[in-house]
Amino acid sequence: MKIVVILLTLISTNVIADVYKYTDNQGRVFYTDEPRNSAYKRIIKSKPIQFALLKNSLTDPLKFNNFTGTNKKRFTDLIEQAAYKHQVDAKLVHAVIQTESAYNSSAQSPKGAVGLMQLMPDTAKRFGVIDRNDPDQNIDGGTRYLKHLIKLFNPNLDLALAAYNAGENAVIRNNNAIPPYPETQNYVKQVLALYHQ
Repeated sequence: MKIVVILLTLISTNVIADVYKYTDNQGRVFYTDEPRNSAYKRIIKSKPIQFALLKNSLTDPLKFNNFTGTNKKRFTDLIEQAAYKHQVDAKLVHAVIQTESAYNSSAQSPKGAVGLMQLMPDTAKRFGVIDRNDPDQNIDGGTRYLKHLIKLFNPNLDLALAAYNAGENAVIRNNNAIPPYPETQNYVKQVLALYHQ
């Protein structure tokens, strides 16, 4: 998922940035924070975030880029620890988190997925996550689930990622192939593109 943010003003105020998604008939996926019609579905509901005034952020792109990378830096240690603990490449965990929530620990999908790794209630419970909103538990549980899927579909990383998005049973039902859902097919491409950057 590639989210482009246009910063018009940034003052000390509450900012809400819900993300909406639309998939056209050719399977192309579009993301926006301002849906043009009802075909766009909200996929991330953000809680208000308090931002401090950033001096010169409108005129200095380097400072703005530093600002946008703040959450990634904030969670890097947790990601590294979980990746090491569960023997998953940290770059892959970063790619999944970027695609799932863009490092927004308050992200919530309309289907009920929560947090950085967008864990559903049953998946969270299955992998020992009590509080899906807690970044430490969310990253640990999501990484553990990712490791489970990598082992299950070894050596096919594409199938593990498809299962992370659509569920392992969806992949199994499709004869161990990526399900024919445009969202899942695009999800796999997006995560792999970020992973190989």
